[in-house]
Amino acid sequence: MQDNPSPTLKRSLRITHLWSLAVGLVISGSYFGWNYGWDVAGPVGFLVATLLVTIFYIGFIFAFTELNSLIPDAGGPFAFGRAAFGKWGGWLSGYATLVEFVFAPPAIAFALGSYLNFLNPAYPVLPIAIGSFVVFTAINWIGIKESARFNLWVTILAVVELLAFIGIAAPSFEMNRFVANDPGFTWTGVFAALPFAIWFYLGIEGVAMVSEEVIEPKRTIPRGYFWGLLTLVLLTFGIMFMAGGAADWQTLRTIDYPLPEAMSQILGGNSKWSRLFAGLGLFGLIASFHSLIIGYARQIFALSRAGILPASLQKLNRRYQTPNRALLVGSIIGIVCLLTGKTSDIIIISAFGAVAMYTISMLSLFRLRKKSEHPAHFQTPGYPVVPFITLILALLCLIALIVFNPMHGLIFLGGGVVWVGYLLIRKTP
Repeated sequence: MQDNPSPTLKRSLRITHLWSLAVGLVISGSYFGWNYGWDVAGPVGFLVATLLVTIFYIGFIFAFTELNSLIPDAGGPFAFGRAAFGKWGGWLSGYATLVEFVFAPPAIAFALGSYLNFLNPAYPVLPIAIGSFVVFTAINWIGIKESARFNLWVTILAVVELLAFIGIAAPSFEMNRFVANDPGFTWTGVFAALPFAIWFYLGIEGVAMVSEEVIEPKRTIPRGYFWGLLTLVLLTFGIMFMAGGAADWQTLRTIDYPLPEAMSQILGGNSKWSRLFAGLGLFGLIASFHSLIIGYARQIFALSRAGILPASLQKLNRRYQTPNRALLVGSIIGIVCLLTGKTSDIIIISAFGAVAMYTISMLSLFRLRKKSEHPAHFQTPGYPVVPFITLILALLCLIALIVFNPMHGLIFLGGGVVWVGYLLIRKTP
């Protein structure tokens, strides 16, 4: 009697779906979260931090695309780490990726509640955040193609709205306002602001987690990544400059709805347009929230299929072929995070997971280049110089996170110790 074959996901995604997923995973970073970087570094320091992080992500996506071309697996970074360094590489990369993708959605759920509360103070933030998990878990339940189609339209609306914000704010932009009351440039401020600069792009690597569901992945994935990253870079700097130079950045630096508040200052507090913008801003948050749910469900599914997590989590819905149990577990963890943390803390923990995973992935690229007998379909431009610089930047970001957020670092490390202990007790392969 033969063993049942491992469950596989259905291929149905094209380049437009990957673009919307790459942008959708990240676009909420343009709506909120990044502005906390102004609080620790001021506009100039945060601009430098964002430039460094942008350079890093350009190099990282080159390397990540090569890895994804070589190993098109739903496990993404976990699969890369395991192929390069064996079980320990897979264990550590899998843990880091789970932390990144499971902690990011609660921060966005908080922002969804805050945006609705901005529109009407009668709407309570926390119940709306919890309800968001319930609704979008249900949407993801019905299949990847349907989810991707929904995500495509929501992402397009979000991009259009951000472009509209840039266009409305541009006539009011003044460089003097952007640098007004700046606390002064310091490298200490730049390093402290790195996790909030990372928030602009955090999650784009989640495209790798749907690689098993992509039609012609070797051709489609590099193109989806390229157009997605280009879109995000343009939006990142457009939003940061327009929000800081057309409104008072000091009033925006510690709130979860900086763009509606900026629009309110630009157009007047009683303007119907500012309230309409806040309503439309939900599209960007929904796009990222929905995309990240897709990402963590596939990661949990892949770790279960590989024997890392309990085997029951790899079960697929018979009708829709979606990893429904992985969806439920990820959502439950997200709701627990909502009940125990706040936005800035959750962003920093998620950034720890992301930067640790980036570091392991870059090391995996160098290792797999030596081990692989056949070159990947897509190869990193400027190898080995570009990936080496990217690795140095990843290590710099990781050191900065540890130095400026030691308590969050201890939480991340403690979780890693528990994770490894669990895998050792289970004698996980």
